[in-house]
Amino acid sequence: MPAPTPQQARVAVWESTVLGLSCALTFWLAADVLTRLYVDDRDSDLLGGMWAALATIFVSRATFRDSLAAGLSRMSATGISFVICLVYLVFLPFHLWAFALLIGISALVGLLIGRRGDATTAAITTAVVLVVSAISPLAPWQQPILRFADTVIGVLVGVATAWLSLKLVHPRIR
Repeated sequence: MPAPTPQQARVAVWESTVLGLSCALTFWLAADVLTRLYVDDRDSDLLGGMWAALATIFVSRATFRDSLAAGLSRMSATGISFVICLVYLVFLPFHLWAFALLIGISALVGLLIGRRGDATTAAITTAVVLVVSAISPLAPWQQPILRFADTVIGVLVGVATAWLSLKLVHPRIR
């Protein structure tokens, strides 16, 4: 593989810097700003910041269209998990049997609605929500709501910074 040209290296440094800064913004919004709306422990706040930053990374793609599509995919998967986990956690706390069952149901729903690519992400999201519901001092049913909010923050910041970065660095790429 040939070494990058100086222009390619500058673009790579710019894109990587923008991604890092957008993740810092996302983390701060989710772990410090959003948490002023509810009382939770710091560990859960940090997890929310990390989850939001992961959503920002998830939508960071080569074109704005690809970033937007990735954002829609991430929100679709999160929506599946949100509904399944919320319905379960309103009535029951974390159990290992539910962990396995709800991960499977999340993937199944993604597959059945024709969102094959979102099935795995929905299953991952369900796993995180269920485990966090077991360790957080908040009522378990609140975790799907919080993780949904974290994802919304991450996707919005990720898509916005992808658009801005692509407009500034690659004005001809759509």
